[in-house]
Amino acid sequence: MAEEFPLSRRLAAEGAGTAFLLMSVVGSGIMGQRLSAGNDALALLANSIATGCALGVLILIFLPVSGAHFNPAVTLCMALQKQMCKRAAVLYIAVQSLAAVIGVGAANLMFGEPVFSVSQKIRTGWAQWGSEFVATFGLLLVIFACVRRKISALPFAVAAYITAAYWFTGSTSFANPAVTLARGFSDSFAGIRPVDTGGFILAQIAGTLAAAGFAGWLYIGKEDAGEDGGR
Repeated sequence: MAEEFPLSRRLAAEGAGTAFLLMSVVGSGIMGQRLSAGNDALALLANSIATGCALGVLILIFLPVSGAHFNPAVTLCMALQKQMCKRAAVLYIAVQSLAAVIGVGAANLMFGEPVFSVSQKIRTGWAQWGSEFVATFGLLLVIFACVRRKISALPFAVAAYITAAYWFTGSTSFANPAVTLARGFSDSFAGIRPVDTGGFILAQIAGTLAAAGFAGWLYIGKEDAGEDGGR
């Protein structure tokens, strides 16, 4: 259980995992863009596969230490479900946000880009915001289903969902406030204009709250009703 580790180690795991996640997202986006010769579909394919694979591995290795949130939306949901204390949740979110920015800077450096640059990629409008609501709601539902039903394949389920959501959502599934903010500092294929991040984050928070309520009713409610589900 993650709670068995000192908070300092859990925060270190969250920081390392989030930084590597952003290196994967931004780095593979830059690589895909450079090698795809202007073919956005090919660039997105490379970006989604690399991100999904990296995310699965990162969850696998850090899950026993910190719970492998790497995402303020996941941390908020856990706090709302009283699966972690408020102090730890606040520290998790602070570390995730800082580490995400560090990860973007590292990815930019590895490809010879400026450490930080303001993204010019436009991502706004109701279709984008609705996509972020759906992407975040689905991600949290996958996580809660695996946690509540003790499904050991959680790392692979989350990785598969994110890879798929890159393609079935119009926003390419950020589903993570820390990732959203950090990607504003990379003027690359994976970037987002800083002015557009607010709409994304509001949609992600709405998706988080909706998922917390639905999962609480769907899974916790069933358990409280007894093994027969109240039938």
